[in-house]
Amino acid sequence: MESRLPKNTSPANQARSNKAMELKNQIDEIATHYARRRSAIMPALHLYQAEYGYISRQSMEEVAELLDVAPVQVYEVASFYHQFNTKPTGTYKLQVCTSVSCMLMGADCRLEQLERNLDIECGETTADNKFTLSTVECLGSCGTAPVMQINNEAYSENLTEQTLDDILRSLNN
Repeated sequence: MESRLPKNTSPANQARSNKAMELKNQIDEIATHYARRRSAIMPALHLYQAEYGYISRQSMEEVAELLDVAPVQVYEVASFYHQFNTKPTGTYKLQVCTSVSCMLMGADCRLEQLERNLDIECGETTADNKFTLSTVECLGSCGTAPVMQINNEAYSENLTEQTLDDILRSLNN
């Protein structure tokens, strides 16, 4: 039985090509909802990040080509918003809020605790690729400071040394 794949095309390359075509079709459909295609930059970046875990330079260039914008315009959006990862991250992305309210309530101590317990500095990923630690300027939960976000989803509020230890323990299990 003869293969349907062109010569020198591995099944892995074919799968990537199929995924790229699927992403292109989704972005084309999303772009129809906007007066200008460039307005679909953020949704397109969300799709790439959901698929690959982060947004590579190649992904930004692909989005730029698909939306007919300069690559720098895509880079500006991807690098401005904390929700986008421009390099691979750990399974758990921990973002500690460093706004005034959180800092007054001990966010700096919680950040130091995380650095110590994870044996990394802010901006780094653990050797086992399980945790990435970063800061974010404001998570909009000043009344429950200090606050940490996990994977751009769950908020951990009123962080104390004990609650942070409990969170790390639960994520490690």
